[in-house]
Amino acid sequence: MGTRFTVRVRRELVALTVVAGLAFGATGCGGDGQDDKPDASAASGSQTGGSKPRPQEGSSETVAELKGPAGLLLKVTSAERDSGGFVTVSGDLKNDSSETVNIPAQLSGNETEIIRNGRSLGGATLVDPKGKKRYYVLRDTDGRPLTTTNFPSMKAGETLPVFMQFPAPPDEVSEVTFQLPMFSTGTLQISG
Repeated sequence: MGTRFTVRVRRELVALTVVAGLAFGATGCGGDGQDDKPDASAASGSQTGGSKPRPQEGSSETVAELKGPAGLLLKVTSAERDSGGFVTVSGDLKNDSSETVNIPAQLSGNETEIIRNGRSLGGATLVDPKGKKRYYVLRDTDGRPLTTTNFPSMKAGETLPVFMQFPAPPDEVSEVTFQLPMFSTGTLQISG
């Protein structure tokens, strides 16, 4: 089951990269009258985009720790602003209990379109308290949330890498509140 999950996560990361690349390309096509600047930002965007999976490859730095039901623990390892206008929150979901736990359906949120695509972290939100705005998990053109999906049952002590992608708040916003149904809330510093 671990191999299938790994393959699915890799597939989702590839899809995420394609979506981010398309969005970045669409943004670059708008033009600002300075032909040499978009090329420079495209080069730096591809360099930062290539390092995104790093937190899921074993980084142990925790920027927020949120406690959930049944011994679930979400350790957020990064909240990175992408040049394409996205914020990707990455971390590890751990079963900190001594029993096998099923991921609660409430984490998917209550939107029919997201629920239709299986269990996910689609109910997560970022809140900009100063700008008084809430940012929901992005979706692809088929309505699938851009987040980890289809969770298996988690054995005691098991950890799964997770990610969620949101629209980026304005550049001047560097601190947001992260909310996930049934979990405690946490404050995240957006890097990048």
